[in-house]
Amino acid sequence: MKTKSVQQVLPPPAPHMVGDGFRVHNFFPSGYNMDQKRMSPFFMMDYNSKIDFSPRETPRGVGVHPHRGFETVTIAYHGKVAHHDSFGNSGVISEGDVQWMTAGSGILHKEYHEEEFSKKGGEFQMVQLWVNLPSRDKKSKPKYQAISLAQMGKYELPENGGIVEVIAGEYNGVKGPASTFTPIEMYNIRLTKNGNVTLNLPGNFNTGILVVEGSVKVNENESASQDHFILFKNDGETISLHAEEDTVLLVLSGEPIDEPIVAYGPFVMNTHDEIQEAMDDFRMGKYGVLED
Repeated sequence: MKTKSVQQVLPPPAPHMVGDGFRVHNFFPSGYNMDQKRMSPFFMMDYNSKIDFSPRETPRGVGVHPHRGFETVTIAYHGKVAHHDSFGNSGVISEGDVQWMTAGSGILHKEYHEEEFSKKGGEFQMVQLWVNLPSRDKKSKPKYQAISLAQMGKYELPENGGIVEVIAGEYNGVKGPASTFTPIEMYNIRLTKNGNVTLNLPGNFNTGILVVEGSVKVNENESASQDHFILFKNDGETISLHAEEDTVLLVLSGEPIDEPIVAYGPFVMNTHDEIQEAMDDFRMGKYGVLED
């Protein structure tokens, strides 16, 4: 197998606030002016790097907002987030957990710091991804997958090198619980200092790795430190990773969706007419009701 080489190691772009509860670095599509398809099927990644929030009685967060045409995936590393949607789903995403929401034909959503976490304050670190849907599935019924850390597939690396937590896809025969519309590999890899792991991913899959904690040597010749994003070329299948200290990595790899993308605000569709329809349906209340 040929090595999947590093295209670029990207430092975190300047942060901005989403609502008053999420201070995020947008690595794509806007952070480095990447083409909207460069990380397809992943359309957007907002990374809330580690930050301390002061205690507060009224939880910080993002009020009611619509989505259509894609999925949102929230991965918690530190802190807790509570969420509600217009289909009656609600819950808390705790450290190590994942919330995978299919907006599909349209949904209203809100997310806030969990009440007890808000009152105590503390370290907060999250990732939110927008995963595009192919045109055939853009109007699928909204659904929700609550994936706890305990439910994830786990592969223990040899020589106490660490653990691979499989969220979606499969690593060395260990499968992740997430149901996806297109082929996706998504793992949290927790490496101990000097731990090693080798990934074998299809050559045509768009692939990136976020360094959530620590630092890592990639393919024996490139280094990436905390809060950096490693973007790979589509020129091979194998990636070797060596932890220079205790390290946490988020691996994203997926089969590209080769379709037109027209995005506007919280809608990701294929045509301008579909965007107009999404906006009209929102105004007419077709996404349900959710109190702010």
